[in-house]
Amino acid sequence: MIAYLKIAGWVFAAYLLQMTLLPRYILDPFQPNLIIILVVYLGLKQPHRFAGFAAFGLGLLQDSFSGIYLGLHAFSYLCIYTLLSGLADRLYTDNRALFVLVVFLATMSSALLNLLMLAIFSISKGVYASLLPALIPQALVNALIASLFFGIRFPLEEPR
Repeated sequence: MIAYLKIAGWVFAAYLLQMTLLPRYILDPFQPNLIIILVVYLGLKQPHRFAGFAAFGLGLLQDSFSGIYLGLHAFSYLCIYTLLSGLADRLYTDNRALFVLVVFLATMSSALLNLLMLAIFSISKGVYASLLPALIPQALVNALIASLFFGIRFPLEEPR
């Protein structure tokens, strides 16, 4: 029970930082997306059967606070989690460089999935003008933050 409370504390701290403190002090393309780092961690390190629901829930929670279409981040995070959980058995997931690279690629793919879904389902024109310029700085900042927090181990982590 304590282990689940520790994980809930990490998730709460990530949301608190991402939704309140970081937007006030850091400009938009340089704000780290801590939630996608958690999704990558779930995909690579957590073999638990409810981790897919957790990734979807993290996306829904981010959508509900960000004011964008509900389910946009949830779908992209679930796609990223599904891909990473399928690849995790074939990769050496205790490597820091792999984790940083996967966070970089997951940030890029999440933004491109969001762009694709907005282009298909939204009626607004020029939505790509707000997403594409911030794509590379966001991915680099996420990779930097992922390299700093690589050593943190959640209590439920099982070796693969």
